[in-house]
Amino acid sequence: MGERDIDDLPKNNANYTALTPLGFLERAALVYPNRTSIVHGNLTYTWLQTYQRCRRLASALSKRSVSSGSTVAIIAPNIPALYEAHFGIPMAGAVINTVNVRLNAGATSFLLEHSGSAVVMVDQEFFKMAEEALKILADKSKSNFKPPLVIVIADENCEQKSLQYALERGAVEYEKFLETGDPGFPWKPPQDEWKTIALGYTSGTTASPKGVVLHHRGAYLMALSNVVIWRMTEGAVYLWTLPMFHCNGWCFPWTLAALCGTNICLRQVTAKGVYSAIANNGVTHFCAAPVVLNTLVNAPQKEKVIPLPRLVNVMTAGAAPPSSVLHGMAQHGFRVTHTYGLSETFGPSTVNSWKPEWDKLSPEEQAKLNSRQGVRYVGLEGLEVVDKDTKPVPADGTTVGEIVFRGNVVMKGYLKNPKANAEAFANGWYHSGDLAVKHPDGYIEIKDRSKDIIISGGENISSVEVENILYKHPSVMEASIVARPDEQWGESPCAFITLKPGVDQSNERKMSEDVMKFCRSCLPAYWVPKSVVFGPLPKTATGKVQKHVLRAKAKEMGPVRKSKL
Repeated sequence: MGERDIDDLPKNNANYTALTPLGFLERAALVYPNRTSIVHGNLTYTWLQTYQRCRRLASALSKRSVSSGSTVAIIAPNIPALYEAHFGIPMAGAVINTVNVRLNAGATSFLLEHSGSAVVMVDQEFFKMAEEALKILADKSKSNFKPPLVIVIADENCEQKSLQYALERGAVEYEKFLETGDPGFPWKPPQDEWKTIALGYTSGTTASPKGVVLHHRGAYLMALSNVVIWRMTEGAVYLWTLPMFHCNGWCFPWTLAALCGTNICLRQVTAKGVYSAIANNGVTHFCAAPVVLNTLVNAPQKEKVIPLPRLVNVMTAGAAPPSSVLHGMAQHGFRVTHTYGLSETFGPSTVNSWKPEWDKLSPEEQAKLNSRQGVRYVGLEGLEVVDKDTKPVPADGTTVGEIVFRGNVVMKGYLKNPKANAEAFANGWYHSGDLAVKHPDGYIEIKDRSKDIIISGGENISSVEVENILYKHPSVMEASIVARPDEQWGESPCAFITLKPGVDQSNERKMSEDVMKFCRSCLPAYWVPKSVVFGPLPKTATGKVQKHVLRAKAKEMGPVRKSKL
């Protein structure tokens, strides 16, 4: 017997439908067909045009037999096509896989293979990298390689020759591809809201790939939670500083359609670009990692637009913002909301909910309170800090436990990785791996990151992956990578290395340059260690490397200085 109720009324087609964020776009086109939906340089679209373009994309994909069960990868910075992909791909019944443009060909080829992407959409600037990734894939799978359909997205802000090259190699141009689609395509929402809408890779290792699978239901709930948490109003003007390839831009592509707002695209994030968008495009909201906020506060006076023409709301996440940065942003007239979450929770899902009584406190006290990770989003049902038996820790601000989540904005799981899923979902909670305390007011505060993740400039780096590369260096016997504070990037990888016996150790500087060069040849640039320390590694009785000792050591070394160049 289920729970009793006062009635036995069933669900039917009139009163029950699967939740999906796709309907927000149809509504925006109906209510504000002529309002600007997207601005990209000199290019602007209205909501009606965006809806028609997304239907064309869905239709064109369907004609190429992309439908339920297909994955479409897109490798692009924040351009209109990436926004359109968040609707057009799922409207065809398929899954959008946004790929981080900062990855190299090796990492990208692994993701394309693991996700089984049938179509690869790629911005012209990254076409050569994508081509190399597909070549690696073809060489690996030999005769049974079925090349995906490759679509190149042109951008007039790029050099013509990269587009020319892509077209010569047989890629289909995005606008031409859209022309093959029907602007009135009769797309259907999913029958089941548990259906996958998006796949996104977090920095898991290749041995244990972390392809985060998200459903329509969570995307719908998170898109609307964003509005409530950030007190957004209809018609908000949102600047795309946060990459849409970071957990689907924290679900904001769908939020903006729900609000019938305007998306301002930013291909490259610079202080000047952000300030000029605020001055010229009426920006009211943007999201960014603390490293971007730091850039805005410390930008040269001539690039700033101070005082701001209006209150600008900023949401920050990805690492706890230093109180000096929070203070600086407030002085410049930005209202900063501090949130925390993971790809596995559809982006930020806890918020440092600001209380009016905090307004009376000193700026230092305010910044201290605001640097905590806070309380659960309205769309998240459970947030707890637990001990090793999954029992809640006392709210005393000192007992450290692990942050766990439960609810509708938790991922379905990792793609094709049952072992990682069993660990992540142990005891009916999603385990973040992040260590925190709970304060007497119920707000949580992170004390230490998940053991093996380094967050540099808002990008996750897997220390295990970097270590695996270091072990391939002919002179390295043992290696361990930890985060070291970094003036420019928040933190960056620091390598502790024991050299093999017999290796000449007299010139450490030359050796460390050699190690960095070796890493550069195999890893994305931002994964390369910025500092190298030689010597024996501290170990436990069972021979495990004591990372906490190394982390403390890296901290003692002080921050990596910002170069004066």
